[in-house]
Amino acid sequence: MVVKHSDKKKVWLKIDRNDPRVTLNDVAEKIRELQNQHPDLDVFFDGDEFAICSRPILEQEKKRHAIQMTLN
Repeated sequence: MVVKHSDKKKVWLKIDRNDPRVTLNDVAEKIRELQNQHPDLDVFFDGDEFAICSRPILEQEKKRHAIQMTLN
């Protein structure tokens, strides 16, 4: 499933921007799934790479991230 791993940023899924079958809901669902499976990672959509990516959450950000996850 991993496409590319550079520095600390990891590309989980490249999305074909010309594929009309992929919806925003599909992308959001995959991001939620990865966030639940990897709570120590900041999972996000990278518009430049058109991909779902992640990077490790820094210690000082872990508390903020935990609060955000409980609010979602």
